[in-house]
Amino acid sequence: MARVAGVSRATVSRVINGIRNVDPDIQATVRQAIATTGYVPNRAARSLVTRRTGAVALVLSGAGADEDPSPSPLLTDPFFGRVVAGIISFLRPRGIHPVLMFAETAQSRAQVVSYLRQGDADGALLVSTHAADPLPAQLVEAAVPAVLFARPADPIPISYVDVDHRAGAALAADRLVELGRRRVATICGPLDVPAAQARLAGFQDAMARHGHAFVPYSEGGFTYDSGEQAMERLLAERLDLDGVFVANDLMAQGALHALRHHGRSVPDDVAVIGFDDSSAATACRPPLTTIRHPVEGMAAEMGRLLLDHIDEPGRTPTSVIFEPALIVRASG
Repeated sequence: MARVAGVSRATVSRVINGIRNVDPDIQATVRQAIATTGYVPNRAARSLVTRRTGAVALVLSGAGADEDPSPSPLLTDPFFGRVVAGIISFLRPRGIHPVLMFAETAQSRAQVVSYLRQGDADGALLVSTHAADPLPAQLVEAAVPAVLFARPADPIPISYVDVDHRAGAALAADRLVELGRRRVATICGPLDVPAAQARLAGFQDAMARHGHAFVPYSEGGFTYDSGEQAMERLLAERLDLDGVFVANDLMAQGALHALRHHGRSVPDDVAVIGFDDSSAATACRPPLTTIRHPVEGMAAEMGRLLLDHIDEPGRTPTSVIFEPALIVRASG
């Protein structure tokens, strides 16, 4: 195959193994030769040489009760599907496959760490659903290549990607003020989650800059039902509110249902703005104005960072912060 490509065996090996210091034109020539000859590398032999498995662990982790082994509720959230899509779109062209793992208990977290320490995967892409989750720190202690989706609750030396939650919430505040809304409230996410804290603080700070000294809030759990219940609580306190920022689209969907139940028209009576720009936003009636959370791009960046750490053990942890954007639809 090297003879067909007109390059050395070492060059062919570097291209096949994904080593990225090969000239792009040479890479294209080698891949064309692979296609022409029908060459298929022996994965077992290749793993012995490279000490790579060609797989990475995609870990859903939380800090739930140790007696509850049920899968993460993220599986029912459109957010998770977007994370998976972004990761696969980046990894699949590179011949790398994600292995889905759950880490909801102390036992399952230990299994994930053991799996990675034994070299069954080359590293971990970690989506953690709870601020108290010990797994990120455990992976750091085990010296396992890992990248985290969202800033860790406690400062630890791990690479991560995130969106500027405060800036996104400020965009929502600016939009409501622009629409002339004066009696504004917000439905926040669970306040033990850093992203929820940041979105609440960002919204309140931006509203304060617009002269709103106090913005009432009701806490939800990033689910449809919790959004509906939080909206009910806000309406019980202030039926005349005319603008609501909801910290994710699923909760906003539930909030819209509560507003309809109380005869409040959206956006005429109440403008509603969500966060994420997920499939839930377009499923809403009316379609939801929301803050774009570039999940697919963030997930792909996780993959890129992880490959950097796999290629360069001991690499300094890196953070990449993405910018949000306001997506205007019919709800506000």
